[in-house]
Amino acid sequence: MQENSTSSKEAPVREFLAFKLGDEEYGIDILKVQEIRGYEAVTRIANAPEFIKGVINLRGIIIPVVDMRIKFKLGEPVYDQFTVVIILNIGGRIVGMVVDSVSDVTTLTPEQVKPAPEMGTAFNSDYITGLGTIDERMLILMDIDKLMSSGEMGLIEKLAS
Repeated sequence: MQENSTSSKEAPVREFLAFKLGDEEYGIDILKVQEIRGYEAVTRIANAPEFIKGVINLRGIIIPVVDMRIKFKLGEPVYDQFTVVIILNIGGRIVGMVVDSVSDVTTLTPEQVKPAPEMGTAFNSDYITGLGTIDERMLILMDIDKLMSSGEMGLIEKLAS
């Protein structure tokens, strides 16, 4: 029993799903990920913001699909065999997120997570929780709950903090 009490005092390691958008690699909490699917055609919704690609039918549930490349203004999205939709479960709501590709699941210790630098107004860093460093690799860690429940997304009611 003694062993468990010492390990509970250590800061927990966290797992992140790493994905690419353009030249950058991002990470989101693996616990928010329900599944990963290949990109498929979506049904467009009239008057939806440009970054909301449309909706897909996921086993009888109609879910909105957000293209993160359009959302972050990272150039024209290209849909190829690597493009995937990450199905997220955020506060009980299911949302799809289109990314260029998924890399892997990465485990980060608290020492490997650095605070996000202040970027001024050029980039909204509200949705960045920090930078994960693995050897020469750097992951931009996103607060996907905060991003998907933000007012500009309009997808999910504000989550209770």
